Amino acid sequence: MRFLPLLLLPVLYWQCSTGGGISAPPTPSGSDAKAILVANDVLNAQGGKQAWDNTRYIRWNFFGNRTLLWDKHAGMCRIDWAKRPLKVIVNLNDGSGRVWINNVPQSQPDTLAKYLKMGKEVWINDSYWLVMPYKMLDQGVTLRYLGEAQDDAKANCHLLEMTFKNVGVTPDNKYQVWVDKQQKLVSQWAFFTKNTDAEPRFKNPWRNYKRYGNIQLSDSRGDGRSLAPVEVLETVPADAFEGAN
Repeated sequence: MRFLPLLLLPVLYWQCSTGGGISAPPTPSGSDAKAILVANDVLNAQGGKQAWDNTRYIRWNFFGNRTLLWDKHAGMCRIDWAKRPLKVIVNLNDGSGRVWINNVPQSQPDTLAKYLKMGKEVWINDSYWLVMPYKMLDQGVTLRYLGEAQDDAKANCHLLEMTFKNVGVTPDNKYQVWVDKQQKLVSQWAFFTKNTDAEPRFKNPWRNYKRYGNIQLSDSRGDGRSLAPVEVLETVPADAFEGAN
């Protein structure tokens, strides 16, 4: 299946409403009890809510296309493209920021608006590919337990469905999420453009979990699609969200 590098995934709400990414209380509306239990198991297996909330800086590479540095607490993201002369630093809370093209700072309002909007949408997409398991209990997410199923690697899993209500830029999306019954970690997901679609737009494994700081993250989505290198940092250079270098 052809890989689609940018999908406007429904995660804008958790960034804007919770200080740039700190999880809201796990009160998913309309979710069933079994699905919430499985999602809590995933959260705990990956380090727990407190560890996730305390994690501040995450850096990763999105499939060789760009590197992102995210300050969860301040709601800032720096994006350096690998294959085009573009750098964006965007405030995820108010949309302000700075843009460099060919290392030249941009000041024209339309140019700034275009690339800052792009930067925010890139962060929405790229961060969800990395940290979705931490977001299953966010407000606006509805979880349903679909039963037991095997993933494509024949592991025995719980199968969850995620839909969205009044959140994000594409709230009509739907996911199916396979949770390994033994490891209690997400092993696979499928993305549906519309929650009424019978077939997914794509399906990917979640592989190669590692511990970063006090949390666990998976950096492989199969078929050479890597988010590595992934780093969880306690500090970053003072000018990381200020300058082009």
